[in-house]
Amino acid sequence: MPKITTCLWFDSEAEEAARFYVSIFKNASVGRIGRYGTEGREFHGKEPGSVMTVEFELEGHKYLALNGGPQFKFDEAVSFIVDCRDQAEVDYYWEKLTAGGKEVACGWLKDKYGLSWQITPEVLPKLLRDPDKDKANRAMRAMLGMKKIDVAALENAARG
Repeated sequence: MPKITTCLWFDSEAEEAARFYVSIFKNASVGRIGRYGTEGREFHGKEPGSVMTVEFELEGHKYLALNGGPQFKFDEAVSFIVDCRDQAEVDYYWEKLTAGGKEVACGWLKDKYGLSWQITPEVLPKLLRDPDKDKANRAMRAMLGMKKIDVAALENAARG
């Protein structure tokens, strides 16, 4: 079976970011840390011995954090979705991931490293796909007015 690992390009915060993410998720760990050597310094500009890569895992998904320099920044074209059982999980992940970051809209946020996350309670997609189109539209209208998703307000709006 093919193995897919998501690579996240940081300027110089790879280890700090990996440890931050691992501190938030229950099923998470930091793995091997690779360091820059003397070869290629004219290309990468990094000090020999400084962190080049950090392997880490969140909820069964493997990541590689790379200290590649300031050339590339994260944007909303890629985001991570955190499926939450209830409001308590939404609140937990929202609080942890917005620390030093910013709230955006409709359950989206940017963390302090610029990565986009969608904190999604399990009821949200169910309401938005409800066969009763009026109910689905009311849920959509309510969600569009939120930053962090409020499950009770969403369900109340859907009920009308």
